[in-house]
Amino acid sequence: MNKLFQQDLKVVNVGLPSFAADIGAAGGQVTQLKWAPPAGADAATGWTLAGLMADPRIESANRAAFERYLTAQPRLVDLTLARDAIPGLRAGERRILHAGPPIVWEEMCGPQQGAIAGAIVYEGWADTLQSATALAASGAVAFEPCHAHAAVGPMAGIISPSMPVWVVENTTHGNRSFSNVNEGLGKVLRFGANSPDVLDRLRWLGTEFFNTMRVAVKGLTDTDLKPLMAQALHMGDELHNRNIAATGLLFRRLTLSLLGSDLDSATIKRALAFIAGNDHFFLNISMAACKAMTDAAHGVAHSSMVTVMARNGVKFGIRLSGTGDQWFQAPANPVEGLYFPGYSIKDAAADLGDSAITETNGLGGFAMAASPAIVQFVGGTPADAIANSRRMRSITLGANPAFTLPTLNFAGTAAGIDARLVVDSGIMPIINTGIAHKKAGVGQIGAGVTTPPMVCFNQAITALSKELAGPQ
Repeated sequence: MNKLFQQDLKVVNVGLPSFAADIGAAGGQVTQLKWAPPAGADAATGWTLAGLMADPRIESANRAAFERYLTAQPRLVDLTLARDAIPGLRAGERRILHAGPPIVWEEMCGPQQGAIAGAIVYEGWADTLQSATALAASGAVAFEPCHAHAAVGPMAGIISPSMPVWVVENTTHGNRSFSNVNEGLGKVLRFGANSPDVLDRLRWLGTEFFNTMRVAVKGLTDTDLKPLMAQALHMGDELHNRNIAATGLLFRRLTLSLLGSDLDSATIKRALAFIAGNDHFFLNISMAACKAMTDAAHGVAHSSMVTVMARNGVKFGIRLSGTGDQWFQAPANPVEGLYFPGYSIKDAAADLGDSAITETNGLGGFAMAASPAIVQFVGGTPADAIANSRRMRSITLGANPAFTLPTLNFAGTAAGIDARLVVDSGIMPIINTGIAHKKAGVGQIGAGVTTPPMVCFNQAITALSKELAGPQ
């Protein structure tokens, strides 16, 4: 013991950094190991987690689910009306899909209620926003998550029967996914705005623009989305909050298709001008492609792979491949970021939208290393963006070689979130997102970065443990 204290002190400190600071101040060599108890210090969940780590059933299931994800080939096959594409939105039924996990009207945030009221007027189920709100509150309109119907929608995520939706097919496994058309920035329905100009734009998108773009999609010579998305990553997009390159690449394909059509030139010009003026146009197609890929991995018994992350402005919800359609929910976190002049975090709705399907797929916040410019929109520095992409490798099953990051020596994006690794490490999936005002009708007030609540993942691994144990 005496010899030990006569040597130069070299210490590895685990946990509280204050101990390391004191040792360093005394002249000792100290290495600080960042560590915290798993499961947010929830002892019961920690013991549950211990029983799931290295379980051969989970390992086998995760390999199968991840392989299905990697081999998915999303292709843009149609633009059609929601009622003709989504079985749950049959003509004549008053049903509206929304972002995030299930929620009742009375509990919805302002932007989601505002967007639903606008959609009800758009559908002609009510003449005014006041009567639309009363109709929604009466129970005469059914509300269900987009994810319950293989669909996704950004922010409020509203899809009603008469709205056009992109149809993406995973041709490897045969599953399809759907998303609505991006309206652009400013006061738009997805942020809860529902003024006459918002509804007029929706009507144009659902008529002239829809008819034009459907011809364009049908005439595409290249419908593969994976290569387009991969190229966009190399051009500075991360395919969630930055879609400038992807929109430009799609614009070229659509333009060539329309030039070969018999449509009126003025009609074509209006449609293309709308796309050219909307840098986020590709976002909804990116989301549908990501949904098609993660849905391919869903439903593999025993798998701990996360296949859905979604928010409704009140609750954050996740789903695992191995636990079917169960939602694991907790109050949504606020978004830390950059606000437009005159607004702050006290004006903001909580985390909102289905667009976290991009992060679930290994893009968005997971791919920020490809998009240093994104920090000008969501906050932080280019070094933060690179660090975020690296850190996500700690909680994923592997990397996607189809989506590579130039700044990380063309390594594949971290993909296949493993709920066990999240709970074990305390490292949360990073999500970059827009910020909606908490009141309906105001619209977007900023953008930033957020994470899911740990409680969702604790619930998920507890449910997975029960599923592995079989009937009780």
